[in-house]
Amino acid sequence: MIKIKDDIYWTGYIDWDLRNFHGYSTPSGSTYNAYLIMDEYPTLIDTVKHYGFQEMLFRIKQIIEPSKIKYIISNHTEMDHSGSIDKLLELAPQAQVVCSPKGQEGLKRHFKKNWKFKVVNTGDTLCIGKKTLSFFLMPMVHWPDSMATYSSLDKILFPNDAFGQHHASCERFADEVGVEIALKEAAKYYANIVMPYGSQVQKALDGLGKLTIDMICPSHGLIWRRKEDINAIVSLYQKWAQYESDKRAVIIYDTMWHSTEKVALKLYELCQQENISVKLLSLKTNDPSDIIADVMGAKIVAVGSPIINNKIFPSIGGFLTYLEGLKPKNRFGFTFGSYGWVKAGFAGLEDSLKNAGIELISEGRYFQYVPDEKELESLKDVVSKMKDVLERSREWQQTSLTHKRS
Repeated sequence: MIKIKDDIYWTGYIDWDLRNFHGYSTPSGSTYNAYLIMDEYPTLIDTVKHYGFQEMLFRIKQIIEPSKIKYIISNHTEMDHSGSIDKLLELAPQAQVVCSPKGQEGLKRHFKKNWKFKVVNTGDTLCIGKKTLSFFLMPMVHWPDSMATYSSLDKILFPNDAFGQHHASCERFADEVGVEIALKEAAKYYANIVMPYGSQVQKALDGLGKLTIDMICPSHGLIWRRKEDINAIVSLYQKWAQYESDKRAVIIYDTMWHSTEKVALKLYELCQQENISVKLLSLKTNDPSDIIADVMGAKIVAVGSPIINNKIFPSIGGFLTYLEGLKPKNRFGFTFGSYGWVKAGFAGLEDSLKNAGIELISEGRYFQYVPDEKELESLKDVVSKMKDVLERSREWQQTSLTHKRS
């Protein structure tokens, strides 16, 4: 156990070996954070994935007999947070499970048991002794049942998945590991899990913005405790929730016989000549969940694929299916590739970008077999359009910033 603040302890589980979280690469593992509040009515906020129960229990027993826990707050039904509630209730059968209305529905569906539920809504409070906890529903950040818990005496926000990161370490605070590392992991987490729900995030930020917050204790990764770090992650969430991006491009591709790679490399070269900030990412060497974080930060998304069996390459198809579900708004795109004798499959490439909410800035450029240098030089006009889009984006952002300040 680790003391977070007076009478508040981290009792979670460090998942050092986790490398994939339902399709999301986690090279540095993750944590499932649980927090025990000691008061007249001891309260546990969230639990851990089922296989981390014994470690969580060991930490709790250093502080209190589990049978004395009065409330188990379930901020989110997903099993990486609720997965040990049933085991803990065997040791604390009198405990009430505090959750949102949708949380109650979800927990009943998961565990098939009718526990002692205490259902709460936004604005409801729970007095546990010296401390009073308040609840804020955050539907679709990122499940319908999601909510946050706030301790007014401690000025601590427990927002479950919001502001979290997949990162395993023996340190508990972002400033101990390095804020840049924590912010990078938080960006990847938001891009892959929360990005489709920008409007819901904005609504949640508006509601939580009325609180005085000295610490944010998410349910994955590191805790934010320094004022400047809290301001930084909240500001980024505001930016991401409005689907704002940086003035740069990302080129994503896969290749069979290196022809599509030639096109990607030429695009990259031409972007550099025009002083466009650009990143070149091959699906052969980059995980899609890492690429998605770059997509969230880029205004222009160029995607290239070869054709196989009249379809786009399987790796590109899988990536685009993933991208369509995340729907990165306010982005512009371009498609390119190579083919043998029929290029009809590229219609699927273009449709996928459109379905993801990305506006195409030009007709796609597709080259038969191996493109020659003259054909590759024809990409200059596309890069010119990219530059125009980025310049307009800069002007719009400056106008928007001036408007906000005024």
